[in-house]
Amino acid sequence: MTPEALIAALALPQQAMVNQRVAKKLLLDSGSPTAADKRLIQDSIEDLFWIAALKPEAIGVPAYRDDTREYLELAVLSATLRSAATPRLAELVHRAIPYPVLLVMAAPSAGSTTQAPCITVSLAHIRWAQREVDRTVLDGSVVQAAVGEDAIGTAFTQALALQRQPRTHMLDLYQGWIDTTTALQAAALTGQFTTSPNREAAAIRRTALHQCHDLKAHIAQLRTQASKEKQLPRQVAQNLQIRTAKATLDQLLASLSRPLA
Repeated sequence: MTPEALIAALALPQQAMVNQRVAKKLLLDSGSPTAADKRLIQDSIEDLFWIAALKPEAIGVPAYRDDTREYLELAVLSATLRSAATPRLAELVHRAIPYPVLLVMAAPSAGSTTQAPCITVSLAHIRWAQREVDRTVLDGSVVQAAVGEDAIGTAFTQALALQRQPRTHMLDLYQGWIDTTTALQAAALTGQFTTSPNREAAAIRRTALHQCHDLKAHIAQLRTQASKEKQLPRQVAQNLQIRTAKATLDQLLASLSRPLA
């Protein structure tokens, strides 16, 4: 998988293409990055391109406005990285751009300079800042997933195509991309890629995914505590908690694997 192949799979109209380099200064001056964030941007990003600007007149999808947000344009960006595509780096890019962004990042493969790059996709909703006029902030966490060279990666790129997203308005279209990326996150746990048939099913999947990640972190914490525990009764109690948490995790994974209604 390459960034070019993934972007081509979006099947964007030619009139939406921009293909302009974005100066890192934009990221350094926007989104209120800390000194550590600025070092991360400088050290990690080789180059950043604004690939496409998806406006209503170019894609035939109406704009969206309410009291919380205004989606007049969706942006597609591509970044070539010198190091891993961390969630923090993706967040900094999303915070710096005043539009909802589909960000494709290509990072070097671990331990090799010849293998195909590691590709990730990230998205994040934005909304108006509460106390600053005309300033946007992220609305929720960044949704990020790695795109592999396997059948799951192929199915994901096909499902990401613009024409396969909801077309009611820009917010629905962007949410469609997020739901498709959430399906890729679920596939990393289940080994099966299936898109959600509707918004309700997608919301249930997101909740189950969050619960899975929380349970995995909790189980890892319990195992660390159990490995350090010297008293046998407490070890037994902690192992029982681990078994209970694992059973709950297995049930959640099974629910993610079942066909969505």
